[in-house]
Order: sequence, then structure tokens, then C-alpha cells
Amino acid sequence: MPVLPRHALPAAPKGVRIGLFGGSFDPAHEGHVHVTRHALKRLQLDQIWWLVTPGNPLKATGPAPLDTRLARARALMQHPRVQLTQVEAQLGTRFSSDTVRVLLKLYPQRDFVWIMGADNLAAFHRWENWRDIMARLPVAVIARPGQQRGALASVAARSFAAARLPDAQVASLAGRKTPAWSFVMLPMRDISSTRLRAQGDWQGATAHRP
Repeated sequence: MPVLPRHALPAAPKGVRIGLFGGSFDPAHEGHVHVTRHALKRLQLDQIWWLVTPGNPLKATGPAPLDTRLARARALMQHPRVQLTQVEAQLGTRFSSDTVRVLLKLYPQRDFVWIMGADNLAAFHRWENWRDIMARLPVAVIARPGQQRGALASVAARSFAAARLPDAQVASLAGRKTPAWSFVMLPMRDISSTRLRAQGDWQGATAHRP
């Protein structure tokens, strides 16, 4: 892990409750903003960090350049309690499990929650060391249109069925003894980065490709 000056990383006083919202954000869109604003309230978080990743190990093709995706994210998501970061690029971590492990060492005495969409829960068992993420952090799974059945029937959901909290208790997720996770029902927006790329509404997505 590279040695970074403290000011290069997000600021977070001890005792705060932080949601980690990771993804390629290729591109960021109003659905991400919608989830973030609702998650701040429903999970009673002090901060949410967008972890804009350098790439996705599960995808064969890379995303648009990191600077391009960050610029798009900053134009869309403007909130005093939301930090848009490139933590994984700074730390040199490739997998989410490594990022989580390092952040917990760098930020003791903070309560982190991992935030992900229901589509990610369906494929969570394909992530590197996914069980380690569940062991280290509470997880908030955000409902997405048409994804609930597949997510709740997934390997991860079935493996950790006993650790699931009802939606009514999501406000207590941060600081819970792990494993702990909840399927969080929010007003849904039917929008996705994949669809925006397919429609040609994201020019950055082809900026790095032949």
C-alpha cells in the first residue's frame, strides 16, 4: 500500500457513520444521486463516499478514463455530506475486499456500511473474498427495478440469510456486529449506466477505445 499524505484521503472525524458506495460510475447518473440522498436518510449516515473505481475485475472491457468519470460524478452529485473519491486508485487496491480491509485500518473508530445495488448482490459470490466483506462490514443492498427476486435468491443472500435485518431496522445497520445486511426498499428509478452507454448518451465511455 502506498504511503499517502493524510490530506489526500477523505476527511472523517472519529465516531462518524460512513456509507461506502463503490462502482465504476460509467457514467454516474441521477439514479446514483437518488440512492445516495435516500441512503443518507434511511441509514442515518453522516457521510457517503463514492468509491469511483479504476476498473471492474469482472468486466472484460475497461470503463472510461477515471478523470472523465470523476468529472461527470462531480457535476451530478453535489452534497456537503457526500465525498467523491478515487480511493482505490490512491491506495492501489484492485478488489473491494482489499479496499475495505485497508480503509478499516486507516479509519479506526468509524462505523462503515457497504452500499450496493440488488444486481450486485445477485453476483456478489463472484467477487474476490466476498465473504470477507460481509465479515468486516454491514451491507445495505438497495432495491432496483426487477432485481429483487434474483438478489434474494442469490448465493450470498442464502449464505447469510440468518444475518439479514428487516427493512425497518436499516437505521441501526451502521455499527452492527457483523455479519449484518438488509435489503433496503427505496423509491426506485429505472435508469442504469449500461442503458446510457447503449443509447450513446455517454461519450466518455468510448473515449479510451478504438
